[in-house]
Amino acid sequence: MLQTVNRQLNRMMPLITPTSILIGVLCGGSLAAYTYLSPWLFAFMTFAGSISLSFRDFLNVLKKPLPLILCLFILHLAMPLIAMGLGHLAFPGDFYTITGFILAAAIPTGVSSFVWVGIYKGNIALTLSIILIDTILAPFVVPGILSLLVGTNVHLDAAAMMGSLFWMIVVPSLLGMLLNQWSKGAVIAAWSPWLNPFSKLAMAIVVAINGAVVAPYLMNFSLRLLGLAAIIVLLATIGYLLGFGFSGAMRLNEADKVALVFNGGMRNISAGAVLAVTYFPAPVAVPVVLGMVFQQMMASLVGYVLGRQSRTQERTDTASAA
Repeated sequence: MLQTVNRQLNRMMPLITPTSILIGVLCGGSLAAYTYLSPWLFAFMTFAGSISLSFRDFLNVLKKPLPLILCLFILHLAMPLIAMGLGHLAFPGDFYTITGFILAAAIPTGVSSFVWVGIYKGNIALTLSIILIDTILAPFVVPGILSLLVGTNVHLDAAAMMGSLFWMIVVPSLLGMLLNQWSKGAVIAAWSPWLNPFSKLAMAIVVAINGAVVAPYLMNFSLRLLGLAAIIVLLATIGYLLGFGFSGAMRLNEADKVALVFNGGMRNISAGAVLAVTYFPAPVAVPVVLGMVFQQMMASLVGYVLGRQSRTQERTDTASAA
């Protein structure tokens, strides 16, 4: 039954986050009071995803690190700089909004990218390794990027943010991997059917809580809010395009290409929202929460493009063989 529920939730992924944000906005203060639960729920989500990681797959990926290096370049150098540039161009002097854009771009790749890469037959081992390395680096990279690009314009408690990322992401990930290693992979079949559906429900709750916190900024439609949404969609699009571009330029195989595209375009947006709500004024969280609205829908669209490209390539190969 739980596996059936999980399959249904996978199909509903593009709708889960927008619906959860709508619930959060409508509930407002009654849900915002539960903000303290977000880090705990997120730690559970990270643990549930990390039990699929194995040290052996991780070491195999390190033997051919080019796709991994390309992905980290997109995630933590190219995209934060592009986000800062677009933020200053579209909202000059609005340092809270600019910080929100940079945070939305600098946070680690999304655990849910694993789902999409699996659906479109990408390199699962590469995806899990990217998630693992990016997760371990997150407590150092995210505060570092924000300190470098935001500077003194916005108060940043880097030490507290590092601690939060460590307990929300690094510790649950390492526990999941150690459990995988200790059980020789048996934990995946034993626990994943139980954990996966509850993990997705936890994501929906986290999104709803964070939506409630920024509800006052989302309730009233305005041209400014439309502009924020447009920049967030543009940033996600650029991330995916960089994945397509680098995979083509470096002549990566199809499986590595799928992994690079999804991991370059998706973000651990729930973690970003938790950080934004916990450590910054509410306006910083608005771009990040808007990212939740569009992330799964964008991933669905990109998956459609990848699927068409794959089918076209298969027809070309068949014609050439004939």
